[in-house]
Amino acid sequence: MNRYVALGCSMAAGPGVRPRAAGAPRLSGRSARNYPHLVAERVSLELVDVTFSGATTAHVLTDRQRGAAPQIAALDGSESLVTVTIGGNDVGYLPLLMAASLPRIVRRLPLLGARISELLDREARDRALEDVFDSLCAVGRVLRERAPRARVFFVDCLTVLPATGVPAPPLSAADADLGRHVAATLERLTADAAAATGCEVVGAAAASRHHHAWSTEPWTTRSGVPLPGRPAPLHPNDAGMRAVAQLVLSQL
Repeated sequence: MNRYVALGCSMAAGPGVRPRAAGAPRLSGRSARNYPHLVAERVSLELVDVTFSGATTAHVLTDRQRGAAPQIAALDGSESLVTVTIGGNDVGYLPLLMAASLPRIVRRLPLLGARISELLDREARDRALEDVFDSLCAVGRVLRERAPRARVFFVDCLTVLPATGVPAPPLSAADADLGRHVAATLERLTADAAAATGCEVVGAAAASRHHHAWSTEPWTTRSGVPLPGRPAPLHPNDAGMRAVAQLVLSQL
């Protein structure tokens, strides 16, 4: 059976999409119905899923995460397929949306205020975006080296926010615009990094423009309080995971 290694953050792991993957660390948020599992089932691949909520490019390449080895340790050179969804945590994408969703009284708390202000500062986000391209390229180069026989897919993040001018409560118009700016720039940089390192890109962001969290057929969830047994706020839902799996399958 061909080997498939799935890498990435919560947008690939699928926190709250039931059931939880057997044996997965609880804090990983790894679902047995995330897109890697669905792809592996459809085409009979031997799946090694090391996706982990909160992961950054450093967690893919060099850093341990809550006791788990860097994700590239899962590669042994025999892979026929590698997918990676990463970069959002490097640039604070979902954290900024979560911060923007908090009530103003919470945003003013001394212990949170400075971090929230930094997340919602456009110049700070732009500095993070300037750095992430090199990090994404480093991921692509290492994956090509460590899995020389594999097709390597960068799978970008599903679109969460509606188009400009469409309300996304409780986010303000300014905070939603910042979120769109970060998402669009990350989408472009991911595609550029894939092209620069001989990898392929699966355009989940483009495919989900009309399936944002405030749409009538959403592929992601809106902001809110995390609830047991429900997909995490601002993350893929079951329909989103099925859609991304189909995009990957269509490209194989």
